[in-house]
Amino acid sequence: MPRQLSLFEALPPPPLRPETPLAEARAAFEAHLRGGDYSRHTVYFFVHDLRLLGRFLGDGRPIGAVGLRDLNAFVDWLRRGRGAPCSPKSLRRRITSLKAFFRWLHEDLRVLPYNPAEGLVYPEAPEPLPEVLTPDQIQAVREAAEAIRREGDARPRTLITLLLHTGLKKSEVAALRLDHFEFEEPAVWVRYTHPRYRHKERRLPLPPEWPALFQEYLRQYRIAGRVFPWTPRNLEYVLDDVAARVGLDHLSFESLRWTCALQDFLGGMDPEALRRKLGLSEIQWRETRRRLQALADRYPRGP
Repeated sequence: MPRQLSLFEALPPPPLRPETPLAEARAAFEAHLRGGDYSRHTVYFFVHDLRLLGRFLGDGRPIGAVGLRDLNAFVDWLRRGRGAPCSPKSLRRRITSLKAFFRWLHEDLRVLPYNPAEGLVYPEAPEPLPEVLTPDQIQAVREAAEAIRREGDARPRTLITLLLHTGLKKSEVAALRLDHFEFEEPAVWVRYTHPRYRHKERRLPLPPEWPALFQEYLRQYRIAGRVFPWTPRNLEYVLDDVAARVGLDHLSFESLRWTCALQDFLGGMDPEALRRKLGLSEIQWRETRRRLQALADRYPRGP
């Protein structure tokens, strides 16, 4: 006689089929995202976008009954019929959400025989490309930071060297501690205290000149715990001081992160290695790679 399940034993979720309602498939997709290499922001926005799709088509619509015509009508509703503004950036993200959801159903789960979102077209006016430094500007920024170092302050050169070689985000820089660094073979470990983000931890190499520069900085500021014990806004002021010396309107964590990524991209770094270096999920990487290619196409090249 088969054993009966107790009230406290969870039954496995039923497999998805073309007849599965949108709401049920959306819940399964959310569980997939939460268990994978995706930030909480990615999960929130993707699920929110798919709820809008359910609102437009009806949460009970079978996923196998959704076609490209339905999705184009949904995109048109977002643009003109919803009664709420939808910027080109938001529209691009919502189309990306649709593509990711139906790609998962078609390619990963083999639930659908085709991907109805494959033919969706992004809006003609894309989000502006991020700011990056030209080769001459990179050199000027390094020289200005080195001049400040010779004047007695190694902090700008330390921060800019770190960012141009690692592409770390502002929040990752703010969390760095002394024990995250290796000196024999210069490198930094990007660590996360929250278990959910442990999959994003990574080791990034640093240039040979890093140990001497870093030790000089540590002595000057008597660093004992956090490597940059200031608010992110104060560190932005440090970057702005360097920008002012070379005649740049602005120098930010974001522009240095993209500059680092673009230099690696132009240098032929393996795409998967670059994705891991930047700490991006596969979904985030698709858009980032597209933008890097667009930047590369217009980037100034040497003679």
